[in-house]
This record gives sequence, C-alpha cells and structure tokens, in this order.
Amino acid sequence: MKPEEIRFDDSTGLVPVVVQHHSTGEILMLAYANLEAVKRTVETGFAHFWSRSRRKLWMKGEESGNVMKVKEIRVDCDGDALLYLVDPAGPACHTGQKTCFHNSLNV
Repeated sequence: MKPEEIRFDDSTGLVPVVVQHHSTGEILMLAYANLEAVKRTVETGFAHFWSRSRRKLWMKGEESGNVMKVKEIRVDCDGDALLYLVDPAGPACHTGQKTCFHNSLNV
C-alpha cells in the first residue's frame, strides 16, 4: 500500500497511529499523522506525526532526542489506522515515562 491509499479522516485529514515497541510489543503512544507525516516517516525512517494542538508536523524526539526508528508500518484492514513498530531511543512520553500509557483507570 502507498501512503496516498490510506483513508485519512475526511474532516481532519488525519489518521490515528498506534506506536508499539518492535521487540517487546509494548504500546508506547497514540498519535495522529497526515499524509505529509506518513511520507516523511517512510522517507526518513523516523516517526513523524501531526500535532493537533500545535497544528504542525513534528518528528518524535526532535527536541528531546528520544527519536523512534521505524522498523515497519502496518495498515489496519480498513486502511484508516496505522501501527508503527519502532525502536525507541528513549522514553516515549513527554513526562519521561517509558510509555504514554502509564496511568490506570479504575474499573
């Protein structure tokens, strides 16, 4: 599949991206990407996303150094969600935690 074939949301132009550690299987984060971010990821081999709050393209780790080398990109069966399998160079979360999913919800 080519990046242009991904089904980006009609209203936002974005697709959700689940980021998973390629060797441990741990889910590291959830982010969003537009077509340009996906193309940059494919071209450079490093995870790029679209920041919904800052409204700009960003490469994970561009400021912290905690880049994510993308080993594989998988597309879900509907073509509207991505899975980046990565080798992280540091913590995924901006708080310094290994994963953004470090809080629990009481059930």
